[in-house]
Amino acid sequence: MMALPGGRHLDSIPLPGQRLHLLQVDSVQRWMEDLKLMTECECMCVLQAKPISLEEDTQGDLILAGGPSPGDSLQLLLKRGWVISTELRRIGQKLAQDRWARVHSMSVRLTCHARSMVSEYSAANRSPSQEMGQVEKLLMEKCSELSAVTERCLQVENEHVLKSMKACVSETLSTLGQHFGQLLELALTREVQALVRKIDSSDNIYTTESTTGNLFSLTQEGAPLCRIIAKEGGVVALFKVCRQDSFRCLYPQALRTLASICCVEEGVHQLEKVDGVLCLADILTDDSHPEATRAEAAAVVAQVTSPHLSFTQHLSSFLESMEEIVTALIKLCQEASSGEVFLLASAALANITFFDTMACEMLLQLNAIHILLEACSDKQRVDTPYTRDQIVTILANMSVLEQCASDIIQENGMSQQQRTCCVDGLGVQLIMGMLSEKPRSGTPAEVAACERVQQKAAVTLARLSQDPEVAREAVRLSCVSRLIELCRSPSERNSSDAVLVACLAALRRLAGVCPEGLQDSDFQQLVQPRLVDSFLLCSNMEESFV
Repeated sequence: MMALPGGRHLDSIPLPGQRLHLLQVDSVQRWMEDLKLMTECECMCVLQAKPISLEEDTQGDLILAGGPSPGDSLQLLLKRGWVISTELRRIGQKLAQDRWARVHSMSVRLTCHARSMVSEYSAANRSPSQEMGQVEKLLMEKCSELSAVTERCLQVENEHVLKSMKACVSETLSTLGQHFGQLLELALTREVQALVRKIDSSDNIYTTESTTGNLFSLTQEGAPLCRIIAKEGGVVALFKVCRQDSFRCLYPQALRTLASICCVEEGVHQLEKVDGVLCLADILTDDSHPEATRAEAAAVVAQVTSPHLSFTQHLSSFLESMEEIVTALIKLCQEASSGEVFLLASAALANITFFDTMACEMLLQLNAIHILLEACSDKQRVDTPYTRDQIVTILANMSVLEQCASDIIQENGMSQQQRTCCVDGLGVQLIMGMLSEKPRSGTPAEVAACERVQQKAAVTLARLSQDPEVAREAVRLSCVSRLIELCRSPSERNSSDAVLVACLAALRRLAGVCPEGLQDSDFQQLVQPRLVDSFLLCSNMEESFV
């Protein structure tokens, strides 16, 4: 849920250790767990005295069975809710295809699911609210109505009559879906309220740990549940945990849960109300906290400063603590013991450079450029394109300022020998390497990360090349030939239009300073025409294997 530059969420990044286990559950393992609570749907069809359909989508339909065991009511509720949502969607698909036999049989099955959900939840909760009782009644009435009307449709042969009945079925299905959504939200709200009350009132470390873990699991179910948690005081309760020294060992888990909740506007607003930014700053600047705790605090900062969430831009309290947060984050980058810690800290810094341009000036004073360039040669800290994406984002944003651009070339306060090393060994050479970023696994997430690295590297190079010294150094390091290759070869840029535009812009900037680095054909096709014409030429270019 954690948003990062480039339209990406941190939750989608493969990370080592516990975070990987929490964020990526093996599908086969999940299926094996669910299988214990399932039985073939044909059994239910027989019990309903209905014929067993032989159509292709019957095989593999599964239905949850059995009553909830202690502590499982919430998971059963979520699983049953997922099954009913799937059935509603599939009934709508069959209805659009006028497959009335399937619509009816699936409506009967939907009724079974709804009845089971109501009975299971009632068994686990002895005193349902009056509102829930009313919604349950409306839901079951609509389920019965849907089964009855679809059964009548099976006996109608007149197409005009069927067409009018189809509209009635569609309306009933829509109302049923609304009642189901309302019931599920009420039930989940009740469960969340119980968890939040338990966290808020507990002084037992084991109880708090277990309850916080359950709350975190809920946040992984999506934004709607995060909104419920925020609305019911989850953010307040978790920050209460993070302010008690007796719960220090639970800070990482609480902060991880907070990062997930703050993917929604309600979560950020609650964080603002309880001075959450100040609490995060205290944790980040307190060296007595373990690195893992400070890394999770950095993850929350990365979330609440995401440039892709419009509601985070009005986090006024962040500006008051920004300097100490930035200082703590760059220190965390410098001292990070693993790639995961460096990724979380650098992601927070990257987002902050979008959040306020003053951050770039702060980073300049903190010698951040040297720290980031040095980290790129440390495989223990910078070992994935996701991390390089954060580094090049920071460099690109810092290079907007003239002083920052100069500092990337030759860091202030360094000896002349070190400055030469920065230009020849780290600065431009690092950017050159990022232009050649390639995925190792070929997964969509990694390919997208590599595209972002290439794009931002080209943007950084274009901005830095306003300085003739950088432009000459880029030409010497064969940046021009690499940019041409990215423009002319779609496979090198994974057919990314964003990379193409950035490379064309960088190439034109270099050509303006050092035109002798280009051949006539490259100049005439990639530099001389309008940018849009060069873009169209390259985007429509087919691969040449000659």
